[in-house]
Amino acid sequence: MNSARLELIVGAFVAAGLAVIAWFSWQVGSGLLPHGGTYDVTARFSDVGGLKPGSPVMIAGVAVGRVQSITLDSRFAAIVKLRLTKNLHLSADTIASIKTSGLIGDKYLALAPGADDRTLAPGGTITETEAALDLESLISRVAFGNVKAAPDAK
Repeated sequence: MNSARLELIVGAFVAAGLAVIAWFSWQVGSGLLPHGGTYDVTARFSDVGGLKPGSPVMIAGVAVGRVQSITLDSRFAAIVKLRLTKNLHLSADTIASIKTSGLIGDKYLALAPGADDRTLAPGGTITETEAALDLESLISRVAFGNVKAAPDAK
């Protein structure tokens, strides 16, 4: 009877340990644990070009958050919801750009903080955005000769 109770206690302890490891793995995987809390902001893009929920948000190559969701508004613009680390204080004139890691790598959202003294409040909207570069259409333009050369500056 005593060994059955001991096995039950050990089993409960192992199950609790596995639950803690699973929670910790999820927190680290989402990029939330090292910084404590988070807050959300949105950005409006004309084209997200392959950006997906879960994509990283970076400043100067450092991950500072994740893309939470991408929806379409009534004006057919893509609304990207970002979850950023709480200790990050962005200026109101921050620029959000969709970039590609490498030549044909995954998309990520790059933030370039501005110089405005006002900060972007939680729930605020980044108004300055740059859509993703459509590399495929650019290559087809070059291949089929549809790229117009810049006029000579004389």
